[in-house]
Amino acid sequence: MSVTTDGSRTPAFSEEGPVARFLRATEIDTRMLGMVGALLLIWIGFDLYGYFFKPGDGLLGGQFLTPRNLWTLLVQTSSIAVMATGMVLVIVMRQIDLSVGSVLTTIAIAVGALQVYKLGPAIGVGHPAIWIMAVLAALLLGAAIGALNGVLTAYAQIPSFIVTLGGLIAYRGIAFLLASGVTIAPMDNTFVLIGGYGPSGSIGPLWSWVLGLLACAGIVLGILRGRQQRKRFGFPLRPVWAETTLAVIGSAAVLGITAVVNAYPYAPKVIENFAREHNAVIPAGVENRDGSAICMAGDKVVRCVDGLIYYNGYAIPVLIAIAVGLLMTFIATRTRFGRYVYATGGNPEAVELAGINSSKLTVMVFTLMGILVGISAIVTSARLNAATISLGQSNELYVIAAVVIGGTSLAGGIGTIYGAMLGALLMQSLQSGMSLLNFDSAYQDIVVGVVLALAVYLDQVYRRRAK
Repeated sequence: MSVTTDGSRTPAFSEEGPVARFLRATEIDTRMLGMVGALLLIWIGFDLYGYFFKPGDGLLGGQFLTPRNLWTLLVQTSSIAVMATGMVLVIVMRQIDLSVGSVLTTIAIAVGALQVYKLGPAIGVGHPAIWIMAVLAALLLGAAIGALNGVLTAYAQIPSFIVTLGGLIAYRGIAFLLASGVTIAPMDNTFVLIGGYGPSGSIGPLWSWVLGLLACAGIVLGILRGRQQRKRFGFPLRPVWAETTLAVIGSAAVLGITAVVNAYPYAPKVIENFAREHNAVIPAGVENRDGSAICMAGDKVVRCVDGLIYYNGYAIPVLIAIAVGLLMTFIATRTRFGRYVYATGGNPEAVELAGINSSKLTVMVFTLMGILVGISAIVTSARLNAATISLGQSNELYVIAAVVIGGTSLAGGIGTIYGAMLGALLMQSLQSGMSLLNFDSAYQDIVVGVVLALAVYLDQVYRRRAK
């Protein structure tokens, strides 16, 4: 060990290369670094492919690395990311939940029917209580279904694979019966904002920058607090330069994402409707040959309505996913409940000997999973402004794939919330990119399956090397 001028203790790196020294000093998770690298390669690959076969105005000449597509990608990822945070704890406990897709469909249809067929006629369409009652109903129904799965698993001693496989089939039938095979729409006008539907489904550039700056301040304060905690308990301190580098990288990432979401303008027709609804003054613009108007956004020409332009900023579903991720990270790492979950997955026999009620813990984990599915059902149905029987189809596969790709071990005991959310973004990037470039659906399924198998293989390799 060597001691720096500020009193911090760092290992001697005389026999390590600069990259190894950097990683050790900053304590960056190399697996997450590899996932971020893979994500960037996927994005660059899709944009370059578009440059040659489907040109656009993306960063590298394609259609993928554009503010519009990246904004849409974040919104599409939100629902899977929310469920993935709960699936981490389920799998960490050596359990599985195959029913999340069907449960999402059932909750979305039940809540949609409640709004359209019950609350609307009873208290009046557009009543401010409708969206609140719909959200509460979704959360309560999700908690009830999750608790039922937990009770059957923990107390009836039925393997969770069988319980949730039965749920996958049963809830799909229940959803069909509730909907009578038809699409339920439209949802309450306030409810749909939760899904980012329409121009009011985003917070706008100003509040997005405010939120971004607050996040940067949070990163810096988090690093400083972590340093104080290390001093308090006598743990080795990271070098000041390493912590400064982490603060700069984190802040740059937040500000970069904020700049991207703030660069996506409303569609021309949406601008026109929004301007009329808010009595906005519409200045004169420059007409194209087709009679539409154009205006300048920085150094780019952007289609708009008579010289008027609005930008989206962060969509509400993205903010919900971020909030859920932060809350679940706190639960997993800073609470007794989270520690018990990881301990149970790591060594269930020792947990039983320690007097921890693993059956109760199992019910709590599945109940939490159900609540998160309820949140995803709200976001998904609100984003589409409709509930259909195909809403959550195959979501269970994408959620489990995101969690496994994010580094959660199917053997239990190991997994991170941020890893699962990155895995969800990676999975959605693959789907979005292939859909954008008109890949056949058969090839999309093949790629997703191969990526999942490769992730499990790499996980096994990593664990063998760790041993």
